[in-house]
Amino acid sequence: MNKTLIAAGIIIVIIIVATLAYYSMAQGGKGEESDVEKIKKRGKLIVGTSADFPPFEFVDEKTNEIVGFDIDIAKAIAEKLGVQLEVKDIKFDALIPALQNGEIDMVIAGMTVTEERAKVVDFSEPYFEADQAVLVKADNEEIKSADDLAGKKIGVQSGTTGELWVDENLVKAGKVSEDNVKRYNKFIEAILALKKGDVDAVVIDKPVAEAYAKSEGDVKVAFIIKTGEQYGIAVRKGSDLLPIVNEVLKELKDSGKLDQFLKKWFS
Repeated sequence: MNKTLIAAGIIIVIIIVATLAYYSMAQGGKGEESDVEKIKKRGKLIVGTSADFPPFEFVDEKTNEIVGFDIDIAKAIAEKLGVQLEVKDIKFDALIPALQNGEIDMVIAGMTVTEERAKVVDFSEPYFEADQAVLVKADNEEIKSADDLAGKKIGVQSGTTGELWVDENLVKAGKVSEDNVKRYNKFIEAILALKKGDVDAVVIDKPVAEAYAKSEGDVKVAFIIKTGEQYGIAVRKGSDLLPIVNEVLKELKDSGKLDQFLKKWFS
């Protein structure tokens, strides 16, 4: 048999198989729905948050609904998409895994944009700037600076930048032992521990610390830690939801509605 013809036949077969595979993949790609298409088909935007972070997100005791500054922004995004809003309360350090596995469409939870988080999710343009704060009992006159935290028991919420600050600036610096850092799933658990005397101080985001100090007379902000953090809304890597989120944030800023939300929740 002519070896040249055999070789030519093999090449033709390879080309045919490769062509069929290409068109099969192309058809499969066309058939796969984007995030926005899925949301519109479903008729609702599913948002993940951690509802213990007033005034950004918390449970209204009268209505038992999750409300707050972030939730008003989420409502505006759902309205832009022409769908209903569903809010899921998830512990903070489980929010990104829930986003990645498709349980939720986006995260809005006073989440600081960090390099580590940006490796696994896409963030919107920043919509809020914040620092960290140290919350203590109202009668505590001993803790007034970071140096005063040495040897103290510190409460933090797991997975937050407050926890990261404590690990980097207190534990690694040898000022506080690992055993003296108490990690909680929710901020309210850390604050309750502070009130009970289980910890001497709690490191949390400044707006939340100030909100608790204002509403709870038995705690106060001891001092502010300048970190210059920026909050962003997280979506899955490559999601077509991101441009819409950024568009809504720009519209809210340009129209003055974002300022209205700020006055509503921070006044």
